[in-house]
Amino acid sequence: MSTELESTRRALRDAIAQAEHAAELARLLDATQARLAEAERGTQELKELAERLAEAEEQLDDERAAAEKLRKELAEQRYQAEVANWKLSSLKVARWSRIGDAIKTGKSNPARLVKGLKGAAKPVKRPTAPKRRPVATGAKAAADRPGAAYQATSSTRTVGGVSVRLKPYRVPTGPNTRPHLTAAVIADPHAEALLRYEWRQSTGFTPRDFARVLAAEVPHLLVVESVTQGPWAAELTGEPGDGLRALLDWCAERGIRTVFWHTQGSVADYAAAAELFEHRFTTDPAAGWPRLPYAVQPRVHNPLPLAGGRYDRVLTLEQLLPANLGYPDVLTSYRWPAAVECPPGTPQWRLAELAACGTSIGPEADSRRAHTALRRAYAAGTMTERVDELLEAIGLPSARATLDVSVILPVTDESLLEHGLAMVARQSGIGQLIVFGPAHAEERARDVLPGVEVVFRPLDPRLTTGAMLNRGLDLCEADLVAVMDPRDVYGAHYLTDLTRAYLFSTADIVGKAAFYTHLRGAHATLIKQPEAEYTYTPEIAGATLLARRNVMRGIGFADLTDGWDDVLMRQCRADGVKVFSADRFGYVRVRDQDRWLLGAAQLVEYGSAEPHALI
Repeated sequence: MSTELESTRRALRDAIAQAEHAAELARLLDATQARLAEAERGTQELKELAERLAEAEEQLDDERAAAEKLRKELAEQRYQAEVANWKLSSLKVARWSRIGDAIKTGKSNPARLVKGLKGAAKPVKRPTAPKRRPVATGAKAAADRPGAAYQATSSTRTVGGVSVRLKPYRVPTGPNTRPHLTAAVIADPHAEALLRYEWRQSTGFTPRDFARVLAAEVPHLLVVESVTQGPWAAELTGEPGDGLRALLDWCAERGIRTVFWHTQGSVADYAAAAELFEHRFTTDPAAGWPRLPYAVQPRVHNPLPLAGGRYDRVLTLEQLLPANLGYPDVLTSYRWPAAVECPPGTPQWRLAELAACGTSIGPEADSRRAHTALRRAYAAGTMTERVDELLEAIGLPSARATLDVSVILPVTDESLLEHGLAMVARQSGIGQLIVFGPAHAEERARDVLPGVEVVFRPLDPRLTTGAMLNRGLDLCEADLVAVMDPRDVYGAHYLTDLTRAYLFSTADIVGKAAFYTHLRGAHATLIKQPEAEYTYTPEIAGATLLARRNVMRGIGFADLTDGWDDVLMRQCRADGVKVFSADRFGYVRVRDQDRWLLGAAQLVEYGSAEPHALI
């Protein structure tokens, strides 16, 4: 009897505990829903502000274009006035004009006539003809700011007979990868978009004016694509034209390397012209020339969203890309739908460009599959890497900025050392690890990361986490500095994904404002701010920080253990330092409990976070 009574008591205690747990979860869920509703209201306000900002930027661009047009017209009028004055001055000093003036003024005075005729017979230096001066916002400015006059123009699409308005993607206007290098380029709009951010690019010259245009800034190389439109198309197909021969002779006289890039059409149609170039490349592996295929251009093929978000429809490729769409408008279309169904035979470069824009390819939207495809598109090579190959093949230096990484890992709890080192060892692209930890941490770090430079500093109990990070920052040698937390989980692609954001954003600090978290106490997986992916944001999680070293040295870390990242983000906002939130994958924040986070994030499920975050 006593055994049954004790069993009943235990059952009652368990039931009461479960009821209390359920009540606590219900309370927390209510709090979560309330904060979620508040966050949704805030998100809607942000979207409205973003749309207003996009409209203001569009109006500003229109005003700038109108102002530039007026400046060009005014410069042309001034030039024509100078030409008129020059012609008048030339007429006045012409010999026949001066003889006429002498006869007219000396007709009643023979002595004056003789003197005038003698003066008119002497040669007089004619005035120098005026030259067109470059307008401040003209060719030179366009070379410095690639994409300045290359923007989307179509803001509507028609799907199923319904016209849909969308915000055009703003093609970035710089910077370029190799500002020390100038290339003269003859290319169709697609290839020009791939190349324009790789160097200072001169375009728009014709067979009749290339000598005058290119003389303003003599290029280091000439790149000619197998164009199908424009004034150079007839020069390149069949028998090479006189204009092409003159251009190549002009380059030869100045030691300018010449490159032909076959990307379309039959090789036979361009074979005679290609033979005149020093170097030949092709996208067609069957052509027999060195291969230079298309690749994604991170400055325009990236997951930066359109203002207003995606169109909640799955479109066919034909619906997405109607005929006669300019390439800037193609870049808008890439970002527009929830997903795109591509037929068999779609060119691989088209699939890569779509994937690089974060668009799902298939019958339904799938953010995980889209993110994996984006990684594959970039891993297959970028146009920057293709140009590296081209320059190496033709013997020009390809000096450019790198994105190598130094990682700072403060291990204040000895039990977390192995986990923290394992998380760092998963990453690729690390050149240096600065680890603060117990005495044996140095040996373990060298064992776990044999190919990485390890800098060890023993723990000093007097130092806060922020103070340790400052000391670590002074030891960093790479261009980028990452901070990792040994409590958290980092996927194998974590640093690669974060570093990629520097290829297309203009941020000084990159991290994650959208991320998964796991609370051990409740065995709950949550996601924080999923709407903050690929946006410039007021703050990111400190354990996901990846920053430019020189920027971080100017800001520094607050001398705090808890909240150093909050202070850092406030300082960034005060100093105007750009902070960018990347994707939500590859990282899990792990804590025993966090009541604030429960109220600020959405519940995903009760279970592990890694299946959701680590892809």
